[in-house]
Amino acid sequence: MTIHATQFVSGRITIDPDICNGKPTIRGKRVTVQTILEFLSSGESEKVILHQYPSLEADDIHACLNFASQLMGHKYVLKDIA
Repeated sequence: MTIHATQFVSGRITIDPDICNGKPTIRGKRVTVQTILEFLSSGESEKVILHQYPSLEADDIHACLNFASQLMGHKYVLKDIA
């Protein structure tokens, strides 16, 4: 079975099994959505993030938030495991 890269949020968020162990990244770069969300959750501003990652654009940060929001819209089921 071959797994191909997948794109989300207007192609800004990509999931490729060969990049960052298949974690969602920004436009196939080695910057994960998780990294950007962690910066934002610690109080960093967009301006600081863009300064630290000059290859990113403001729309990339917005796409990370949009992607996370879409994930939270899914139904989840918790199961007890013995």
